[in-house]
Amino acid sequence: MKALVVGGTGPTGPYIVNGLLERGYEVAIFHRGAHEIPEIPPEVEHIHGDPHFLETIEESLKGRTFDLAIVTYGRVRFLAEALVGKVGRFVSVGGVASYRGYMKAAQLSPVGMSIPVSEDDPVVASEEEHRFSYLIAQTEQTVLEYHPEAAHFRYPYVYGPRQLVPREWAIMRRVLDKRPHIIVADAGLSLSTHGYVANLAHSVLLAADKPEESAGQIYNCGDETQYTMSQIIEVVAAKMNHKFELINMPYELALPARAYVTGPSTHHRLMDISKIKSQLDYRDVNPVDEALGLTVDWL
Repeated sequence: MKALVVGGTGPTGPYIVNGLLERGYEVAIFHRGAHEIPEIPPEVEHIHGDPHFLETIEESLKGRTFDLAIVTYGRVRFLAEALVGKVGRFVSVGGVASYRGYMKAAQLSPVGMSIPVSEDDPVVASEEEHRFSYLIAQTEQTVLEYHPEAAHFRYPYVYGPRQLVPREWAIMRRVLDKRPHIIVADAGLSLSTHGYVANLAHSVLLAADKPEESAGQIYNCGDETQYTMSQIIEVVAAKMNHKFELINMPYELALPARAYVTGPSTHHRLMDISKIKSQLDYRDVNPVDEALGLTVDWL
């Protein structure tokens, strides 16, 4: 069986690529070739091209067919169109920012998202609400229009190896500086769903393992256990044999805390992952404490 991974060298990419190899797939990755990483084995074919434009996608993949495509990079809506008739199964990755209220909590009444947010909660329906979120939501619909049997995964904030803007480093830097205090916004009590790289990759690979169960479905992803920001700080610091005194400030004044608050406010952004657990039997590969420790080790 042949599999195409669009991307493959980002945070979750190597786990997906190697997971497919373990399942017996012959794997090719389609990316720009801007950075190659040693985690991709030499037997993996590299198709270098730009996955952001329909013309370059069609040129790069001309005459190629695959049993499975996992799209984690580029413009997913163009890739969905270009791969019609070329793949047996289409699996794509988007983000949880498609939900109404994720970027602008005041769009909902009462203010803030429901706890937890299920896949059936409303998504942004117009550019006027929030252009970026609207484009994410429209891409999901485009995928299912071109590939009714597709599976689509909504990634949360991704942490772990190869994360370009790691929130943990902002905490670790303060530990290395031997600072006794750390500022937290609104007591550090907000809950947002995060996902460790290996756990999110495992979520996506379940679509390859269970094509019938996942056909035509959209799934929230994330670690099974979620910590508040103050708990994340505590775990990261403890891994480095350090203990902070937390200094609470209102979000509006806690400017130093913006480096590790993964959102435009401290409203909760907690995703319901019961669907992927019940339909695809998802369980964490790395529990959150272990995952945070591995992240610290990587950094």
